[in-house]
Amino acid sequence: MDTMRDRLAPVLTRLLDEDPRVAVVLAEIGKDGFTEAMRDHPDRVINVGIREQLLVGAGAGLALAGLRPVVHTFASFLVERPFEQIKLDFGHQGVGGVLVSAAASYDWPAGGFTHMSPGDVALLDTLDGWTVHVPGHPDEAEALLRHAVAAGDDKVYVRLSVQANEQALAVDGARFLPVREGRSGVVVAVGPMLDQVLAATEGLDVSVLYATTVRPFDEEALRRAVGAGPSADVVIVEPYLAGTSTSAVNDALADLPHRVLGLGVGRRELRRYGTVEEHTAAHGLDAASLRGRITGFLGERTRAGVVS
Repeated sequence: MDTMRDRLAPVLTRLLDEDPRVAVVLAEIGKDGFTEAMRDHPDRVINVGIREQLLVGAGAGLALAGLRPVVHTFASFLVERPFEQIKLDFGHQGVGGVLVSAAASYDWPAGGFTHMSPGDVALLDTLDGWTVHVPGHPDEAEALLRHAVAAGDDKVYVRLSVQANEQALAVDGARFLPVREGRSGVVVAVGPMLDQVLAATEGLDVSVLYATTVRPFDEEALRRAVGAGPSADVVIVEPYLAGTSTSAVNDALADLPHRVLGLGVGRRELRRYGTVEEHTAAHGLDAASLRGRITGFLGERTRAGVVS
């Protein structure tokens, strides 16, 4: 299976051909995929070199000129390093664009901590009005990229990863999808966490929701999954900083007694390079670890057929 990022250049190249408003801004990373597009659209495919603040500023400038900019590099260089430019050049100036990241939380362990960005979504949460897509499969990435570019002048972040689920689902850029139904709690699996969550909850009496658009947060889907019970237990499993969306869950269930457990990437830096799989296990996001953490939180009543 190809990766989400493998879809980026072909999809954007087609969009450049189809829509004269689309522009692409790169900071050296990923430029080889746009060789043909640079030749065909030299005024709308711009490589600024390794200058990430300029990358974001140039994208915002194109938006001010009426274009729909798509800005791409690794997440740590796209969100963390030029955060001031995101805040001011896009937010303060009131323009929109599409930020598309790669490398996610720890997709390239050999690159070290400089190339890891588990806090990107939490950081964007400090700003107003950003839509955040977290696809879990290359097909979903392609669909959400097209959705993001077509989203008028909105501010959109698309988080690509080498981690992926085996099967794509029909995502629409808005709703959470119900995958399983149960009575003893709700587990929300974000993007590439779905397969691990499904394996972890096999045989448990819990509902599973699949989320690929986490901002805005689909409060209605969560409330439907919780149902009309006297209280609610929710676990959210995210491929970035643990607890990023616990406040969103709390807001959705503000009028109901509830408990929420946020699972994701820990704050402690793992200083050995290792592999993606080793980082996943070390952060407790593999299926076996998730099962223990989920059942520990929800209790024995999660076993299928057991109702307390």
